[in-house]
This record gives sequence, C-alpha cells and structure tokens, in this order.
Amino acid sequence: MPKKALAMSLVKTKPALAIRMSAFYSGGSDMNDQRKGSDTEPTTHFGYKNVPESQKAEKVAEVFHSVAAKYDLMNDLLSGGMHRLWKRFAIELSGVRTGNRVLDIAGGTGDLTRKFSNLVGPTGHVVLADINASMLKVGRDRLLDLGISGNVEFVQADAEKLPFPDNHFDCVTIAFGLRNVTHKEDAIRSMLRVLKPGGRLLVLEFSKPTNKLMSKAYDAYSFAFMPFMGKLVTNDSESYRYLAESIRMHPDQETLKSMMVEAGFDRVTYHNMTSGIVALHRGIKP
Repeated sequence: MPKKALAMSLVKTKPALAIRMSAFYSGGSDMNDQRKGSDTEPTTHFGYKNVPESQKAEKVAEVFHSVAAKYDLMNDLLSGGMHRLWKRFAIELSGVRTGNRVLDIAGGTGDLTRKFSNLVGPTGHVVLADINASMLKVGRDRLLDLGISGNVEFVQADAEKLPFPDNHFDCVTIAFGLRNVTHKEDAIRSMLRVLKPGGRLLVLEFSKPTNKLMSKAYDAYSFAFMPFMGKLVTNDSESYRYLAESIRMHPDQETLKSMMVEAGFDRVTYHNMTSGIVALHRGIKP
C-alpha cells in the first residue's frame, strides 16, 4: 500500500492520531480574561521587543509556522546533536513507567512523545500538545511514519489553559517551550492542576550559563551563528534571532525554581547541563 494511503488508513482506524482542535479549558478564574478587561492592555516581551500581551502568541506562532518543516534539522545543527542528550536526561528523570498518563506540552515534532509512548506501553497514554498547528502536524506525521499510533493523542492546546481534567496525568513535560509562553505563572499553575497528586512536572529549557567565559562565547554564538544558519538553511534569520533573544529574556534557574514553588510544587530541584546553557527543573505535586 502506498505510504500516503497507509497514513490515511491509520487516521481512519485510530482516532487518537487525528489532531484534536480542543476548546481550551475555561474552568475557574481566567487571568487572561481579567487582563483583557483592563482599560490599558499590558505589554510583554517578544524577544527584546515589547508587544501587547494579546499579540505575543500570534507572533510566536508565526515563528514556528516558519521553522516547522526544518525544525529537527536545525536543532541538530545548532546544538551539535546535544538536544538529544538533554531530552534523554529529562526522560530518565521523569520516572515514567508502564500504564502512566503523560502530557508532553509544546511537544512539537514528537521527540519526547516517541520515547514516552514506548515507556507507557499499550496500557498507558501520551498526549502530545502544542499550540502551533504546523508543529503539531509535523509531529503527527513523523510519528505515523515511525509506526507510533495506538497510545498517542495529538491536541492543539494552550499551556496557560490546558483542556484536561484535574488530577489526570502522572507526568507533565514541557521542553524548550516555556520561554515562549506569555503568562508563565498561569501555565505552571495549569500544569499543576492537571497532574495527579505525586505527579511530576519537568521543564527543560535554555537557561543562564554558569560562568562568564561560557556566557561570552554563547552570546557570540547565539547572535551571529544562529541567525546565519537560520538564513542559510531556512531562509529565515529573524526567527533564529528571536530564539536568541527569547532565551535571554527567560527566567534564570533560581527564578524559575521560585515560580514553581509559588505555584504549589514541592521538592523543586534543577540540574544544569552544558554549563547552564540548558537547565532541567523538576517539581512534585503535593
């Protein structure tokens, strides 16, 4: 059977493979609605620029629509393949096992979901959630090509208002996605809500280098090499300039740890990798 026909057949016979355009969760107090009700709309950062809060999600979406097709290739080129090691460590620390329910937020092209699907087995369930339809489609098609189907669901969802029941997941992960969220505190609280008591949140994200020499080298790399490679490979230097700027605007290791504690997580720890260029935060729901 031709590959295209096989994919269409799988989508028809396994509803979990279809992308669910979910209505975002609206229970409880909606901080976004409260902000919109104010006379003057607050601003937030989009890289180094200040933009109205209501515009950030759209601008971030434009970036990822642009880079989706070559996202995996650029990850390998820009990190020298290191992103695979960082993600492997996150999976090892997740404690995911057979029968678990896992939510992979900003799951993009499915690197973590693919591994989690194997770990949870046929009795478990993995949800790959992403706010960006282009990234979600790339992830779905990639996993279909790898033969991963029955225990995976794809949901277009906003991390700030996750459309899932309370106390539902054993583990929630967000890898290289939190820095793009407009209201990070709301997203962290939303992740806490959908976790079961004793469930784990893992945040894998670019962070702040732990020594000055590495920091200077990383700045030169980020603001010169990354946009150059973006232009060369994807004909889009601005998206990769935004990537460099968004990393600098993201909370440092201790600040993010405090945010998780304030949201209600217990036993919050973090691990620096590659001299703090990346950090993995882990918290437990009481």
